[in-house]
Amino acid sequence: MSEYLEDVQRYDANADEAAVKKIVSHLGIALRSRDSSLVSCSDPSELARVREKWCEKKLGSTNDAASDEVIAKVCAEMSGDRNKNRVTFYYLVAKHMGKLGDL
Repeated sequence: MSEYLEDVQRYDANADEAAVKKIVSHLGIALRSRDSSLVSCSDPSELARVREKWCEKKLGSTNDAASDEVIAKVCAEMSGDRNKNRVTFYYLVAKHMGKLGDL
């Protein structure tokens, strides 16, 4: 858990530890595989999956364009990382959508 929190804190020094814990719990077994624990911003199907599974189903977004805009913003924000940690990516998406408190 601490490794995920540390990674999130690289982008949000005051990261909400409870929110990070909820994201880790939500992702569960997916975090065990290196491939599924990372987000590929260069893969359109991956980004569509983030929009559908995270933005729509978990965060309740009904606006695909707004979700895509936030996802693109997080991709740009994390562009310096070759390997984008899924927990950090999801945290930042939720933060930019104002949904951290809803997790």
